[in-house]
Amino acid sequence: MAAEEDSLEEIVAARKERLRALKAAQQLLNTPDEDSAPLESNTNDDQEKSNETPDGDETTNMKFRNYVPHDKKLQEGKLDPPKPSKFEDPVAAVPPPSEKKEDPFVNIAPKKPNWELRRDVQKKLDKLERRTQKAMCKLMEQEKQRQLDEDSINGAGD
Repeated sequence: MAAEEDSLEEIVAARKERLRALKAAQQLLNTPDEDSAPLESNTNDDQEKSNETPDGDETTNMKFRNYVPHDKKLQEGKLDPPKPSKFEDPVAAVPPPSEKKEDPFVNIAPKKPNWELRRDVQKKLDKLERRTQKAMCKLMEQEKQRQLDEDSINGAGD
């Protein structure tokens, strides 16, 4: 019991240590270095300059599909609504039925008219077959017994 508690404590301590190490690594990644700080500010300035036109106006990268903005600058970013694909009527694509008239009851009838009857009565037929076999065996034994009795009577009477 004590060994289990010690092993659990060791596992908990190891996990806490790993979590501390991960937290420290995350903090190191998030803290800006002195060398990288000016680079980041330069990249932000470059991005702002790329969005500006030579006139000094910022261009918008917004695109509107379902909204019509009131501002004229934003209306330039309006996109045409999507065009639905051409609808093809599946009913119209089906060819008209042939003019050949057939009797609908011919196709409904089963191949063998008694297959449903056989399916429904099969259990009963199996039970009756077993009973028939037992009855035949019993009759054969009675016939043999009668033959033996007649032979013994005929043999003793001679």
